[in-house]
Amino acid sequence: MLILPLIDLLILAGTGMLTIGFVLKAVAVTTRYSPVILGFSSIDFLLMTGICWGFALTLAARSWVRLNEPRLLALKREQMQARARAQAQEIDYANSLENGEAGANAGGNGKGAGPRPVAPVGLAERP
Repeated sequence: MLILPLIDLLILAGTGMLTIGFVLKAVAVTTRYSPVILGFSSIDFLLMTGICWGFALTLAARSWVRLNEPRLLALKREQMQARARAQAQEIDYANSLENGEAGANAGGNGKGAGPRPVAPVGLAERP
């Protein structure tokens, strides 16, 4: 992936700018001279550090989401299908009660006590 070297470069650039900003601030505090590099003072270097680190964090987050998106979508799809199956069983049971078939066909347990419980679909079933 080409993103990881870019993230590393942004972190390195931010760390370098933070170091330069600290050196400029140390010179400004210890002497009467107020140093600037290319017109940037120590606070400007601190702001550039924050921007670089923010971009690096954003790229890392986007890469993580893109990497895990198929698995998260599959998990959500499985949960929605399990919910739909449970609702379909509830509807079938309600229809069987209206038709007077609360015995053997309704819940599958022969007691007419309600729909069969649906096992939750989740991370425990995944290998």
